Amino acid sequence: MTTLSSDRTKVMKKHLNVALIGNPNSGKTTLFNQLTGSRQYVGNWPGVTVEKKEGKLSYKNEEIKIIDLPGIYSLSPYSSEEIVTRNCLLHDDVDLIINIIDSTNIERNLYLTTQIMELGKPIVVVLNMIDILEKKGDKIDYQLLSKLLSVAVIPMSANKHDKIESLMDSCLDIINQKASSKIQDVQNIYAPEIDSILNNIEKILKNSNNKFKVNPRWLAVKLFSEDHDILKNVHLTEDELSKINFYKNSVSPSKNTDRQMIISECRYDYTCSVCKKCVHKNLKNDKLSITDKIDKIVTNKFLALPIFLAIMMLIFYITFGPVGNYFKSWAEFLINDIIGNSIEKLLISLNASSWAKSLILDGVVKGVGSVISFFPQIMILFTLLSVLEDSGYMARAAFITDKMLRKIGLSGKAFVPLLMGFGCSVPAVLGTRILEHDKDKKLTILMIPFMSCSAKMPVYSMFISAFFPSHQPIIIFSIYLLGILVAIFTAFLFKNTILKGKEAPFIMELPEYKLPTLKNLSLHVWERLKDFLVKAGTVLVGATIVIWFLQSFNFSLHTVQDSSDSILAYLGAKIAPIFTLCGFNDWKASVALISGIIAKESVVSTSAILYNTEASMSLHHALSQHFSMLSAYSFMVFVLLYTPCVAALSAIRKEMKSAKWTIISILYQLITAWFVSALVFQIGTLIKNCLGGL
Repeated sequence: MTTLSSDRTKVMKKHLNVALIGNPNSGKTTLFNQLTGSRQYVGNWPGVTVEKKEGKLSYKNEEIKIIDLPGIYSLSPYSSEEIVTRNCLLHDDVDLIINIIDSTNIERNLYLTTQIMELGKPIVVVLNMIDILEKKGDKIDYQLLSKLLSVAVIPMSANKHDKIESLMDSCLDIINQKASSKIQDVQNIYAPEIDSILNNIEKILKNSNNKFKVNPRWLAVKLFSEDHDILKNVHLTEDELSKINFYKNSVSPSKNTDRQMIISECRYDYTCSVCKKCVHKNLKNDKLSITDKIDKIVTNKFLALPIFLAIMMLIFYITFGPVGNYFKSWAEFLINDIIGNSIEKLLISLNASSWAKSLILDGVVKGVGSVISFFPQIMILFTLLSVLEDSGYMARAAFITDKMLRKIGLSGKAFVPLLMGFGCSVPAVLGTRILEHDKDKKLTILMIPFMSCSAKMPVYSMFISAFFPSHQPIIIFSIYLLGILVAIFTAFLFKNTILKGKEAPFIMELPEYKLPTLKNLSLHVWERLKDFLVKAGTVLVGATIVIWFLQSFNFSLHTVQDSSDSILAYLGAKIAPIFTLCGFNDWKASVALISGIIAKESVVSTSAILYNTEASMSLHHALSQHFSMLSAYSFMVFVLLYTPCVAALSAIRKEMKSAKWTIISILYQLITAWFVSALVFQIGTLIKNCLGGL
């Protein structure tokens, strides 16, 4: 909770609800963080916020709840973000709306403002990014804008702390005075003929049983533009419906019969007229901006894709090449030689029992430590991807991939959750809420598990460092690329079978390039790393203890000298034959894959426990006794493609809203993983035999 006033002697009087609304990438979440002291991630690309978030602020004896709503372009319920925002405004007790406007794109942003004004709720307009506007030499007469809109207008830069108190003072003044936008002052939005029709519909609504906490004018506009969700919830009588339809149908034949388009054109005409009066462009500044100059190269139809692939290759080289390996070796030294030896000495000094030493050293330290040792590489990968996101390049990547995605039945908008899948499948699946159509959502969710999440990276790193030390970046790039190709095949397959339909149009703002701030970058990286560390300290500890117990005891609960006599070996041996064609029919490999369903990092911790049985033998050497280069690659392919972790499956079930589709997803991933892995191994074996051995 943030306190902007030092006056703590007065007793809190009441609780106020303030909603933050604006276009995607307009600075809502930045302002939310400034007001509440929260640390929500702020991305330089649309679609970062897909759910409403709440925080609290204490200011001048008032307790204020700040609600950060998803970025939207309209209050029409076409996307999940629009539904969340509209439901909050219609059904929640919102005392005031703060409408955040990107001052560098004021004309487009005002379209939403006109809709908000018609709600009849108190409103304050924030002209955000005013510093960027002024750098261009442009100016906005915000006093005139305030007069034309009949609302308070405050210019500010949300990434700075200035004007925060002025904003909150304006909000409290408006709430206390019960001042709101006067609907008669904004009726000139519409042409006289349309305005007359809306007035007649509004009169009918004023006398009806209106359950919505909004101005009848807004409802009139929605009914005129054929908003079926509003129509079925207004509860009008047959006579009232008949009168409304009469007025709707009285539109001049010369006008467009698409009533929604009529409303949209009126709004755009109004915003254009307002901007002509209030916005003063620097006509002398006819030079291309830095953003435009960069975009001429990175979005070039010939260069865009090669540049994108080159950037990703560079990221993998830094992560898995000399830089990543250097920090990884230090992490291994710290865990094995410093922490591990210290714990061993401590256990010896305490005269701990042999089973306790085995549990802690062979189970927890060896299992969890093997995963933690990859922490530096994961941090490097997350940092580099965050730089791309915060700079604004990822929005271009969505634009670049739109043409390719459209061929498989998706728009570039699906790129956003697909890209998130490289970090973690859970937020990626939740991120599909930005997609308007159920078909697109299902198709994207089916593709996401093939986007190699960060939890799989320790598995790749373990096998690559053991079998492909000289070609790490190339091998890891091939793995990621294979996942993308399988995802594309998946989309193509389902698009032409059970998920047929037209792809949605792609609309995404390309933000200006920005230098990532250290604060935002650190926050983004930490949010991702935190999940990794929490999982390592909870799920992996539990999983390693279970694995240690099952490989240390037989069914009579007697300790075994040879793990091949354990409960785990028996269970693994029943599954192992399934993977014969994949090249790894070892029971230990089968068990490692099963543990990976809990968390993909468990594949590493389980392998460390099962394969590294001799203290004198390194894990890399132990793996080489059970895998060849080809079978190791085949194993990585299976890990890449098979069923995601339990948390991801839970998210899939939640977003699919269907047990049938969740089961379809699981079975398809398992079958695909086995088939592709077997195909890789068998073709590789054939080539090897033809060449006389590698």
